[in-house]
Amino acid sequence: MLDKIDLEEIKSIAIEAGKIIMKIYREDFVVEYKADDSPLTKADTLSNELICDGLQKLYPNIPIMSEENQEIPFDVRKNWQYYWCVDPIDGTKEFVKKNGEFTVNIALIHQNIPVLGVVYSPVLEDMYSAKKGLGAFKNGDRLPLFVNKTAEKIMRVVASASHLSSETQEFINGLPTQKIEQISKGSSLKLCMVAEGSADIYPRLAPTMEWDTAAAHAIVIEAGKRVVEYEKNSQITYNKENLLNPWFVVK
Repeated sequence: MLDKIDLEEIKSIAIEAGKIIMKIYREDFVVEYKADDSPLTKADTLSNELICDGLQKLYPNIPIMSEENQEIPFDVRKNWQYYWCVDPIDGTKEFVKKNGEFTVNIALIHQNIPVLGVVYSPVLEDMYSAKKGLGAFKNGDRLPLFVNKTAEKIMRVVASASHLSSETQEFINGLPTQKIEQISKGSSLKLCMVAEGSADIYPRLAPTMEWDTAAAHAIVIEAGKRVVEYEKNSQITYNKENLLNPWFVVK
């Protein structure tokens, strides 16, 4: 199945979604709030429609899980071998703040592991992409772009701009290095920074959902890095009955 997926087509869908998002980004838009108090805008809805329509036309036999779609019962999705995991705007809070730190995330999951990922930043016009066995790339350049060979002297840590928990800060403060350079960033760009090497580690000791991480997780894997459960050495997995991710560290 994976060899039949054209990564360039998925990247094109993400770019088209980005164009819709940017049109609304430049306007005065209305912000609604979902039951969990997370923000929702017209950009989320229109981006979701474009992505889902595009994926269904290209690959009608692959089901889609999206943050903005109706929740699919576990009894149905537990039998999925392949499925798309979509976040039409990852970092809606950053979108609302108009700080540019949001992304379009499209992942293909196979047997609970991301095997393809596209993360597109419409403001930065940065495209991260990966396909199992073929490597990870940023704007055509193979990842990682940077390697820190002196982590014991200085470690670059990226953390959430909007969801920095006290547990995460405590973890950062205890890292085994002489100097910590801490960077705040929104959305799945944090995972991509570790994949490219502009950050050494990203601890997330706070809630995230599977669609928040799936696409960037594929990029991390193909860049030779890992997304592991906090205090465990096991990779986080997808299509769980509860779609909440465990606490994790990207390194």
